[in-house]
Amino acid sequence: MAALDLFGRRWSLRILWELRHEPLGFRLLQQRCDDMSSSVLRQRLTELQEARLTERLSNGSYALTPLGHDAREALRPLAEWSRRWADELEDAPPCCGDGQSQP
Repeated sequence: MAALDLFGRRWSLRILWELRHEPLGFRLLQQRCDDMSSSVLRQRLTELQEARLTERLSNGSYALTPLGHDAREALRPLAEWSRRWADELEDAPPCCGDGQSQP
């Protein structure tokens, strides 16, 4: 339940996603997260560091820890499902808001 609580917090998964390939500095990470507020980013980074999923490197950038990479791998099926879901939504006819397709 603790992992679901952590991942369910706004921006937590996005931060892990943005750090998936390389360490990022605070400002670049903030930009990649749609310019989220610096206070929220600091709070989420602190939470992710306390959970040992991210770490702050000596140069000030943030990176995934081995546990963070494991979490990313565990979330891979969700990312794959979301791609299929997005494709399905693109192929679906527009909806008129009442649950029925438009003619």
